[in-house]
Amino acid sequence: MISSSAPERATALAAPLAAPEDIDLLRRLVEIPSLSDQERPAVEALCRVMASRGFAVEIDEVGNAIGTIGAGPKRVVLLGHIDTVPGHIPVRIEDGVLWGRGAVDAKGPLCTFVAAASAAAPDLNATVTVVGAVGEERLGSPGANAVARWDAPDFCVIGEPSGWDAVCLGYRGTLGFHCRLAQPSRHSAGPGESAGEQAIAFWNTLTAELAAMNAANEATTTFTSLTPALREMRAGNDGMQDEAVLSIGLRLPPGIDTAALQGRIRELAGSAEIEVNGVQEGFRSPKQTPLAPPFLRAIRAEGGTPRFTLKLGTSDMTIVGPAWRCPMVTYGPGDASLDHTPEERIDLAEYGRAIRVLRDVLVSL
Repeated sequence: MISSSAPERATALAAPLAAPEDIDLLRRLVEIPSLSDQERPAVEALCRVMASRGFAVEIDEVGNAIGTIGAGPKRVVLLGHIDTVPGHIPVRIEDGVLWGRGAVDAKGPLCTFVAAASAAAPDLNATVTVVGAVGEERLGSPGANAVARWDAPDFCVIGEPSGWDAVCLGYRGTLGFHCRLAQPSRHSAGPGESAGEQAIAFWNTLTAELAAMNAANEATTTFTSLTPALREMRAGNDGMQDEAVLSIGLRLPPGIDTAALQGRIRELAGSAEIEVNGVQEGFRSPKQTPLAPPFLRAIRAEGGTPRFTLKLGTSDMTIVGPAWRCPMVTYGPGDASLDHTPEERIDLAEYGRAIRVLRDVLVSL
């Protein structure tokens, strides 16, 4: 991500903070722990706040917080997530910065959605639905998968930290799998390779194959490349069976044929057992998306120099994007490099700017 210039940073520091009620919303939501599968108290709190601001609210069958405001013909979905990764960070505000787990990823963007939609309500000519989705930080993303079954809206904004002056156009997908090799025990001095040695050979073969695919696809950036990660490896022998297990994750650029890729992985694995435990396609919006002009205008009106970014990880965009195929971008305040770290915090002036930017975008739609 390209950092702002010094004059832009000075302007951002001089910007007013968010409104007191919006700061209170963010602080209260960050104070409520909401690990994946433990989001209910935060979901209920968010629904209460949305109801007090004029939203029609509900909690769906998987536990998502859903609030709808406005009654115009266009349908806009603002999809954020309310769950966080583990790690306690004492919630506090110091020098205009709010610290706490989830402040950036992704309660800051989610609260931006609520604040912007309620601020835009008197001027809306659209029906805006805010979703605080559950389970984004764990395998399966049940919240986003439930929402993906809705009819496609006219527009969708995903709530993740892009920075108040940036619009994210895409995320890579992911393919996770376990490779298990097992054979009868043998003496280490005997002929043949152990299961662990065979597992290492498979990993080396896989990485070479992916490198060849990247070259064939003329991948010139990390975003457009297939990249592997060895998440876990274990090997052992109980006297009867020699076994090795690899846990592997692949990051996938948009456009990859995931079924063909899985078939090739099984070919490379030979007699080893491959168990796929998660697949998400990558998704990328074009710069010409109808959502770009209103965001660019609104960012400039706040004194920023707008920019586009692409993210190397995954988000709920990779779930609803392929399902809906509607104009879609990711937007939200915060520095994504602070995601999942002990330093997670959000600048409240940036939060205020993002609210005003998104309010203007919603009105323009």
